[in-house]
This record gives sequence, structure tokens and C-alpha cells, in this order.
Amino acid sequence: MEWLYGRQVARSLLMPGARRRVHRIVLTASARDDLAREVALGGLALKLADSHEVEELAGAREHQGVALQVDNYPYVSPDELIKHDLVVVLDEVSDPRNLGAVARSALASGADAMVLPKHRSAAVTPAAVKASAGATEHLRVAHVTNVTTYLTELKKQGFWVYGAAGDAQTSYTGLDYAGKVALVFGSEGRGLRPLVARTCDVLAAIPMVGPVGSLNVSVAAALFLFEARRHRDP
Repeated sequence: MEWLYGRQVARSLLMPGARRRVHRIVLTASARDDLAREVALGGLALKLADSHEVEELAGAREHQGVALQVDNYPYVSPDELIKHDLVVVLDEVSDPRNLGAVARSALASGADAMVLPKHRSAAVTPAAVKASAGATEHLRVAHVTNVTTYLTELKKQGFWVYGAAGDAQTSYTGLDYAGKVALVFGSEGRGLRPLVARTCDVLAAIPMVGPVGSLNVSVAAALFLFEARRHRDP
């Protein structure tokens, strides 16, 4: 088990459809008042504590007066994601806050799932969950041993694989987002690894002006994801 933290994380975990069960919830008095409805609906017994005790359980200062004990994160099988239509693949994104921010945009834009490498990558840690505002608790996330191999398998299953690359000639607004699509985003600073980039069907960039050469991976992912949502909306 592990401890998660944050008020929006608590709201997300106590909503129907959350992928993890809350075993214990420890709150400050102000957090209890703010979350009274959600806690009551969840039928949980709560424990009141001061901010220092919550911080010790959460292991973070930004706990917002809430700590929740939950099961370890339930990663799904990579094979399960093939049945979905819009999948996000992160190629060695190392900052859990970026992972969480991408997960938040993915869920909000209607993406079905997210794929992470098992090695040299951030995982769904409490910090990532907090950055996602609890979105990870409603998103299907899988670990894969080899990103390139998995992308090749997605292509065999009818996916178009689009990679984000700052020097690409195609704009992200010019992609065909209909049907099965996988959106691939590279690590902070380095971007997509060369072999991963070559495996993509198309590389696309976000046109920019001025001296800014690139965007944070979570910002770039949000632009691609909501462009896909715009194309997919009836």
C-alpha cells in the first residue's frame, strides 16, 4: 500500500469508477469540512489530525490537509490497451509531475490510456498522482519493456503512430486523428529517441514564433490531445 495526498486527489478517488480503493483517510479539520460530502458518500471512517501528522503520512508538504492510504497502482496489461482508440505513449519522461500533467490532459481530452517504459521513466508515484489531480486514478496505464516494439505492435493493430518532434515539417494541426491513434512524446530536453522517432508513421511539430524553441512535454501533449479531441468531436 501507499499514501496519496491532496484534496482533488481525494475527490477523484472517492468518485465512482476510481481504480483504487481507499483504505484510510486522515484529514485536518479544514480538509474534513471541504470534503465532507465526498467522504460521506464514500462511507469511509476518517481520522482527524494536525497538519504535521498528515505531512508525515503523505511524505510531502503539499498535502492540503489530506492523506489517503490506498493499494499500489494497478497497471494494466499493454495488450489491453490495443482495444482503445487514443493512446498516449511517453518515451522516458522522467519527471513525475510531467507524467501527472500529461495524464490529466489525457483524461480530460478523452484519451483512453497511457503507456510508460518500465525503465528510465517516471512511474505513477504519489507525486505524479497529485500533479494529475487524481486523473491517474481513472486512466488505464501500462508498463512496456520496449517502446519501439510496442509501437510496432500498435501499428500492426491498425494504429497511426504520431510522434511530437520540434524540428518536424508537419504541423500537429495537419494530422489525421480519426480512427486508432497513438501519440508519442519524448523526454524532457532530449525528446524522442531516434529509434522511437523512426518507428512513428509521422513526426509533427507545434509551430512557434520568437526565441522559444520548445515547450514542456506536458504542454505539448495537451495541445496534441485537444487537437485530437477537436477532430473527433461530432
